[in-house]
Amino acid sequence: MSDEQNRQRFEMLALPHLDAAFNIARWLTRNDDDARDVVQDAFVRAMRYFGGFRGDNARAWLLQIVRHTCFTWLRENRSAELTTIDDDDESFPELQAPAADEPQAVVQRRFERAEIDRAIASLPIAFREVFVLRELEDLSYTDIARIADVPIGTVMSRLSRARALMRRALVPVNRPALRTVPKSIRNGERA
Repeated sequence: MSDEQNRQRFEMLALPHLDAAFNIARWLTRNDDDARDVVQDAFVRAMRYFGGFRGDNARAWLLQIVRHTCFTWLRENRSAELTTIDDDDESFPELQAPAADEPQAVVQRRFERAEIDRAIASLPIAFREVFVLRELEDLSYTDIARIADVPIGTVMSRLSRARALMRRALVPVNRPALRTVPKSIRNGERA
């Protein structure tokens, strides 16, 4: 295949996943500018080695390169953020799912989004990685395992823990109980 054919094939198979690449890089680096740098480096690497790509899942292949580029960048620039997580740690408490009748509909949409973003950003990087790949990028466990270079069981464990941490972070704290306003007051009448 000629260089021009490789370039066209790369554009056709890899460029549609640029948003997903930026998304995972942004969540791992926690900074838009750093994420842009990481994605640019990852795409340069991907383009360089694209001639050897023989798979059928360019998205997973590309996101794996982005992930490796992110971790290389983090080691070089923010090594303190890379903490080891023992996936077999039995001391991690299992949490119950929040009750279905929690008044989440009351919270304004913008506040909810900011709260969710803060919760995702606060996840340990190994958990944040699988959470973003599964919940935001909708990748299969198999693809996530390939991208993160861990067994599927580890993906499931990390995802479970990430979801538990998200539930804990998003449980309403010290919010006043809501009451129904009597119709007479809504209509401006005094009781």
